[in-house]
Amino acid sequence: GMAGAAARGPLPFLLPFLLPSLLLLPGTSAEPELRFRPPAEAPVRLFTEPELARYAGQQGGPGGRCSAPRPGRRGLLPWRSEGQPIYLAVKGVVFDVTSGKEFYGKGAPYNALVGKDSTRGVAKMSLDPADLTHDTTGLTEEELKSLDDIFNNVYKAKYPIVGYTSRRILNEDGSPNLDFKPEDQPHFSIKDEF
Repeated sequence: GMAGAAARGPLPFLLPFLLPSLLLLPGTSAEPELRFRPPAEAPVRLFTEPELARYAGQQGGPGGRCSAPRPGRRGLLPWRSEGQPIYLAVKGVVFDVTSGKEFYGKGAPYNALVGKDSTRGVAKMSLDPADLTHDTTGLTEEELKSLDDIFNNVYKAKYPIVGYTSRRILNEDGSPNLDFKPEDQPHFSIKDEF
């Protein structure tokens, strides 16, 4: 019993000294932790090609299959497509280009680029279906430089990143690509996008 009492004894006396340091600890350790928290809260979203194709800004959803007018339900369709975001991928990075509807929406000049990774088309400034691919083989140095300029100064600057194509995140065999690093986009608040 004696040892127990002795152990209990000094605690109330030490408490005032212990308290400030206890209170400080969470505060100090929270600082660096906060810096690393955002990636965990905003998990990287992976898009397969069929998933990306759903966001092509076509009325009525996937591949525009429902765009034939259906009697009686027609009123619903345009509204549904209004609410559907428009996504486009460049260099495996999926951007939400909905705010650029007048460029990327149905019937708009660059609608051919959306719902897929159009890296080659962006590099060559081409809407030729053969160029609407992720494949950059054989591009000239000038085209690659143009691609980087447009990627950084147009897409990354104007449109929030919503995810990455599986080709960017995974290796050919489906294993995670260890070199993958999410793009930095500090001027957008990511939490609204996920």
